[in-house]
Amino acid sequence: MTNSLFDKIWDSHCVDTNRSGRSVLYIDRHIIHEVTSAQAFEGLRMAQRMPWRKGSILATPDHQVPTTGREQGINAIHDPIARLQVTTLDENCSEYGILKFGLEDNRQGIVHVVGPEQGATLPGMTIVCGDSHTSTHGAFAALAQGIGTSEVEHVLATQCLSQKKPQSMRIQIDDELPQGSTAKDLILYIIGQLGMAGANGHVIEYAGKAIRQLSMEGRMTVCNMSIEMGARAGLVAFDETTETYLRGRPFAPQGPLLQQALEHWQTLHSDKDAIFDQDIRLSARDVAPHVTWGTSPDQVVPITGRVPDPEALSDTVQQAEYQRAQKYMGLSTGTPLIGIPIDRVFVGSCTNGRIEDIRSVANLLAGKTIAANIKEAIVVPGSGLVKAQAEQEGLHTIIKAAGVEWRAPGCSMCNAMNPDHLEPEERCASTSNRNFEGRQGQGGRTHLVSPVMAAAAAIAGHLVDARTVSEV
Repeated sequence: MTNSLFDKIWDSHCVDTNRSGRSVLYIDRHIIHEVTSAQAFEGLRMAQRMPWRKGSILATPDHQVPTTGREQGINAIHDPIARLQVTTLDENCSEYGILKFGLEDNRQGIVHVVGPEQGATLPGMTIVCGDSHTSTHGAFAALAQGIGTSEVEHVLATQCLSQKKPQSMRIQIDDELPQGSTAKDLILYIIGQLGMAGANGHVIEYAGKAIRQLSMEGRMTVCNMSIEMGARAGLVAFDETTETYLRGRPFAPQGPLLQQALEHWQTLHSDKDAIFDQDIRLSARDVAPHVTWGTSPDQVVPITGRVPDPEALSDTVQQAEYQRAQKYMGLSTGTPLIGIPIDRVFVGSCTNGRIEDIRSVANLLAGKTIAANIKEAIVVPGSGLVKAQAEQEGLHTIIKAAGVEWRAPGCSMCNAMNPDHLEPEERCASTSNRNFEGRQGQGGRTHLVSPVMAAAAAIAGHLVDARTVSEV
């Protein structure tokens, strides 16, 4: 019998399956933050339960934390609800003896950046977090899923998750990415091809030459946005790139334990004849720098393209969606993406807040200055450790010299649950993962791009092809 990578992880963690096909899945790693954990802990108290395996839990605040004034600690959070959520996380972790990287800790950051960089995310694990972009961790050949608040409580109490086994999908990307195209462009292209519901109810395994050639950070970017196609999770098989990234990480196995782990990790790939419910094949040669024009990640075209014509669509529902998106975004059919003016630029998030992303931005900004019409451009590292590494490499000096703000770690403008947000009708080139109406601030207009495309937009003052930045 041959198995997919997903089958192997699922089968090794499935405790039981009932007659209706619903399974109990054992969870190896539980990551929590301030937004979805408070009610879960209160539920434990009401039921007089304790966390089943507190050593599996890692906590850090990220959604509601400010990216400025952090030297003030908790006093930097002026919103009373946000402050209460962060202090409640502190109190819950102290009460139950759970490891937490708080505001004062240099390891604090976005949950999906902190887990991998600490080596708390390991191949073959089942991982959950009360956040939809937990799929990020699947880059490490792990089954990582976002869960709801009631499920957070259930996992805290039982170390298990109840669910039906999702279907499987393989997306194979042949050939190599062209010069100037990035992992963010690749996943935006895939979402554009499949649509926002194209992977509903599936766990995706990304395979092929283009995926194997990605760094771990690039793979995390791809897996991160699996959820934007409706997928439950995204996976990439274990290989030498994975091993190299994990070696020496604080939570990762060391010495003899590492050798034992490697024996298992090297089995974490789909067997040659594995069967998938869906099998899709694409070519990386077709991946140009992409940018969203609308209010869904699948409303995306190459930067050299134009806002599409809703009337060209045969589906009347999709026609209405396109028309609404055009109205919200203040764009009309046929408008070239290149040249659309930008008010703000945001580089960061669990999609693109890692050191590789910041390096690419600094490389493009070096010796340049952002355009006069840009109201604000910010770079927000995904964790305190990413920030420290960037500063050690002098990247922050280059970024600030270009007129871009260098911030403290957090989710920042990605979700606008903190002081970083857009004002109505402000247009932003953003490296985040969602361009929904109001996602980055009520009435704000978001164009999803790669870090280098965001930096290029900051310099030009409008959307532009980063491959031609020398002409800007």
